[in-house]
Amino acid sequence: MKGILICGHGSRDPEGVEGFKALVALLRKRYPDRMVDYGFLEFSHPVYAAAVERMYVAGIREIIAIPAILFAGGHAKNDIPFEMNTLQSQYPDLRIRLGRHIGITPSILQLAGKLVTAAEAAHPPMDRQDACLLLVGRGTSDPDANSDVAKMTRMLGEGLGFGFSTTAFIGVTQPLLKDHLPIIDHLPYKRIVALPVFLFTGVLLKKIYAQLEEFAATTSKQIIATKSFECDELLLQTIDERIREVQEGSPDMNCQLCKYRTQIIGFEEEVGKEQVGHHLAVKGILFEEEEKPGEKKTVLTTVKKILGI
Repeated sequence: MKGILICGHGSRDPEGVEGFKALVALLRKRYPDRMVDYGFLEFSHPVYAAAVERMYVAGIREIIAIPAILFAGGHAKNDIPFEMNTLQSQYPDLRIRLGRHIGITPSILQLAGKLVTAAEAAHPPMDRQDACLLLVGRGTSDPDANSDVAKMTRMLGEGLGFGFSTTAFIGVTQPLLKDHLPIIDHLPYKRIVALPVFLFTGVLLKKIYAQLEEFAATTSKQIIATKSFECDELLLQTIDERIREVQEGSPDMNCQLCKYRTQIIGFEEEVGKEQVGHHLAVKGILFEEEEKPGEKKTVLTTVKKILGI
């Protein structure tokens, strides 16, 4: 029997974790002939190591690992590959094949458009030429991932027929949402449709909603915000595509603009940077469940959870 490991980011928000688990539950129904399991990079349990051990104990000797990450920042390019390589070295008779992150696909663009239409439907009709589409990304230290959010903004803005489209981020990089909203306020558009590009709810998404609500109290413009992507069939179709790529031997990432492999202006010193994980301090710190088969709670197991081992 073969397995599929869905590699989540993890969240400090229980609602975000439950949303991710709901996605895994749907994938289990979708792949009844596979053992579908999941793990998290940080905060939540189980960590990847525990999920892989659980699959190994169940007799799995080949795992397709799919990063449930929207854009290829440090998590998809560095942290998850490091974790999978480390685990592969610990199980000589286990084969782990890592697939691509979710990325921008026709299905994801269609899903984003669906969310925009649903949000607009709750308000009086307005010509989209009189509205501004605002995509809000998480923000990373990787310009390649940030540029994908900007690319998605452009494709949706033109494809959906908005009068203007722009991009902001909730952290790490510029422009920050709280700084960008006052600038948009000066533009001649009656409505701002904010689309947070997040798979599930969580701390950052709620922060985005809070900032939008605060801004709405200071402007004459109408502010509309979409939901997160959640467990939509269109997201599941993209995950299907990523699994097929691994099966067919073609899970190619975009390495042409990767700051770790190509000299990108302003990031030249990061070419060839050692691939190591950066999440030991927060790996599995939020306890949810016993991870290992038959494990009993002891002081030692609690310490192991704190250390993420």
